[in-house]
Amino acid sequence: MRRDAGEAVDSVLVALADPTRRQLLELLAAQGEVSATTLAAQLPVSRQAVVKHLAVLDAAGLVSGGRVGREVRYEVRPAALDATARWMAALAVDWDRRLANIKRVAEAGTAGEREAGPGGPA
Repeated sequence: MRRDAGEAVDSVLVALADPTRRQLLELLAAQGEVSATTLAAQLPVSRQAVVKHLAVLDAAGLVSGGRVGREVRYEVRPAALDATARWMAALAVDWDRRLANIKRVAEAGTAGEREAGPGGPA
């Protein structure tokens, strides 16, 4: 993985580590473009806390904010999340391959023991 891609994945994972930020992302995905005030009304945190959480999500590339009149409305930007999901899927494929190799070696060892019998080779 390229260094800049790795840093992008890192920032997404750090942003998603917080349950409030995950909840904010879910609310934005469900509601579309919304203000921090609207989001704060749905969470047990202040508007200021919501704005700080949104700044972390924005820095990770997960949301973006745009002015509409006097307020800033935020929306989900799925590209960073998609890239992180692809990285995780590739990692899972690699681990599945490794585990399949371990299973193959373990089963080959067990089969060899059965053929030799309980006393070992004759």
